[in-house]
Amino acid sequence: MKTMTCKQLGGACKQKFQAETFDEIAELSKKHGMEMFQKKDKAHLEAISKMQTLMESPKQMQEWFENKRKEFEALPDE
Repeated sequence: MKTMTCKQLGGACKQKFQAETFDEIAELSKKHGMEMFQKKDKAHLEAISKMQTLMESPKQMQEWFENKRKEFEALPDE
């Protein structure tokens, strides 16, 4: 089990997510982001906007995603 925060995953807060795999933690982060979007949380809306800009370039998005995957894999197991 590994832990990353919303902020580590491109978000805006210190909410912690725990998962066995990067795909699982990415899904938890995505769900949290959607909840914050629905609540119109300003800080998260800004983070979402930055991610949408990043997604305009598939290459940059893939690089970002792989860097986050490596960051997750480098974390110690809890």
